Amino acid sequence: MTTTLFFFLWISEGFSPWLYVIYLFLSVAVTVIAHNHNHLPIFRNKTLNNLTDYWLTVFYGFPAFAWIPTHNMNHHALNNREGDYTITYRLTEHNHLLMLLLYPSVSSFYQQKPIRDYLKMLRKDNRRKYWLAVMQYAFLVAWIVTGLLIDWQKALLYIIIPQQFGLFAVLVFNYVQHVHADEESEFDHSRNFTGFLNVLLFNNGYHTVHHDKAGTHWSKTPELHAKIADKIAPDLNERSFWWYIIRVYFLSIIIPSYRTRSRRLERMAGTSKTMAAETLTKDHQARGVQPSSSAS
Repeated sequence: MTTTLFFFLWISEGFSPWLYVIYLFLSVAVTVIAHNHNHLPIFRNKTLNNLTDYWLTVFYGFPAFAWIPTHNMNHHALNNREGDYTITYRLTEHNHLLMLLLYPSVSSFYQQKPIRDYLKMLRKDNRRKYWLAVMQYAFLVAWIVTGLLIDWQKALLYIIIPQQFGLFAVLVFNYVQHVHADEESEFDHSRNFTGFLNVLLFNNGYHTVHHDKAGTHWSKTPELHAKIADKIAPDLNERSFWWYIIRVYFLSIIIPSYRTRSRRLERMAGTSKTMAAETLTKDHQARGVQPSSSAS
């Protein structure tokens, strides 16, 4: 559908705002497909999967292989812990509009290192995969340059802007799904979005079960989420993505109760208090001081 609409818009005279909005949404959907495809390939045939990688690359706006080192190997291994190149607290522990807007660029910058390292590893250990990855870069550049040579205005409107919109959106998704969650918790390490938008985006909102069972087909995640939903903190199970955005990043400016609580900081504060209490107890024991008890 994305491909069909792209060519329809390209050959059409004039500009349709409504069709363009639909196309932008489909561009976001492509990023989710790219994400899912890297966890569980669409086809059983390697050739078809490789061809799909190239299709995803031109509509996604970045080589599809890059999900492997940045997402599969790094983010899923660390899940927003230190060392995760996509951590949400790199610049600040606060969760506000400025950070939401800055995060995609900051995260993209830091993700380049694991991509470079992965390419170096492939060049040394697996030349076939290395050239498949390099050709994704070449194919993407050729796609954009060809579009610019044919009609630079349409290329900007129907190729470059949708690509960047999709890339920005998928990084925003990652941010809101992890910011102020507790990366060390068994069930509260991610924020879930379970409403209608989630259905349109292949159940990408069921993020807790996705991290627990990344290779599960997206159609099975609602059932898995239902089994653990009551174990997840209520404020980490959001019904509406857009209400979350409006509430947390706009209304919270004048209504403080709409701000999110950082479960990560709460856990760290609790750990610090426990360590301080243990240190004090050991100090008392070393000095032979008996712990005080309240009078009955």
